[in-house]
Amino acid sequence: MRGSASTARSEQVIPRRRMVERLAADGLSDPRVLAALEAVPRHRLIPDALSGNAYDENAALPIGEGQTISAPAIVAAMSAALELRGDEEVLEIGTGSGYQAAVLARLAARVVSIERVPRLAASARSALDRLGVSNVIVYLGDGTAGRPSDAPFDAIVVTAGGPEVPPPLIEQLAPGGRLVGPFGTREEQQLLRIRRAEDGSLSREVLGRCRFVDLLGTHGWAA
Repeated sequence: MRGSASTARSEQVIPRRRMVERLAADGLSDPRVLAALEAVPRHRLIPDALSGNAYDENAALPIGEGQTISAPAIVAAMSAALELRGDEEVLEIGTGSGYQAAVLARLAARVVSIERVPRLAASARSALDRLGVSNVIVYLGDGTAGRPSDAPFDAIVVTAGGPEVPPPLIEQLAPGGRLVGPFGTREEQQLLRIRRAEDGSLSREVLGRCRFVDLLGTHGWAA
């Protein structure tokens, strides 16, 4: 059985490439994001039993603890919306499986990721280590409070749906920075991009409708 699982995991290069081609055909045009998606083996970040769906670009998959790994199309859209050049410090709220962090690791200088569920934080760190990802730091804690000791951040991505943008995250966004995340009701959110101008002023842009798992914490939904 172990040999079969290993073989199944090693035969995913072509499906991954085809997923990227479909995303490009659907309008994803950022070459750095496309390259990152093709490089990150999503099948290594989900349960073996779900590996057959690893490269369905619209498939969000369960990872336990009531959480999911976001669909590649959503990861692609959020990553592109951050407009990363490669030299940024990024804060991720909700490590989950580590997939979004692994993609961001190829787009930015350093990623600080916060996960509230101990088992997921530990498994994500192990998975990232196995993939050789060294520029992601995973912390256990309340992501809605951000990480003041590492702030400010050039970009912040929130991977769970909250009622509103947590004020600490706004405070930790650097001048010129972008925050992307889903906010609204528990049933439906709007994917927002918030920009902080160099003078400190904020602007808000709606990128589309979406539905994520709940953002739990002091500045999110009550657990």
